Amino acid sequence: MAADASIIQEVLALVPQQEPFRFIDEIISLNEEEIIGTYRFREDAFFYRGHFPGRPITPGVILIETMAQIGVVAYGMYLLACQKNIRPSRMKRPLSLFTLADNVEFKGIVAPGERVIVKGKKIYFRQGAIKVDLAMERENREIVCSGKLAGMGVDK
Repeated sequence: MAADASIIQEVLALVPQQEPFRFIDEIISLNEEEIIGTYRFREDAFFYRGHFPGRPITPGVILIETMAQIGVVAYGMYLLACQKNIRPSRMKRPLSLFTLADNVEFKGIVAPGERVIVKGKKIYFRQGAIKVDLAMERENREIVCSGKLAGMGVDK
């Protein structure tokens, strides 16, 4: 069953990353099998000043972090709430740790101001650990990068 707008907002509120290191603008779709979220890279983001002067592009590690925040952190919070059969807002905010990036491939660059769409399909969620097959696309559906990412929730 797909999550409604209020559940999606509760999940977003649980994500611990904040500005200037938060790379989720919205979650478009969320259910127990997949997630779709978006982020627009701000033209004034701190990392563009040095990567690269005169021709700024989004660093690959930031693209991976964006996929992880949407497909591992936010999605993991949702799946944990489903597993506990409670609303996300009733959960104690767990700390989510990124544990694996496997077969990550970069197929293009992301420029300042560009909006990306991250699509994730659950591989597994068990005992607080999640693994997701993720792809990041441009708005024209061109894939920018993809890979399998994993993480786990831990109590603070």
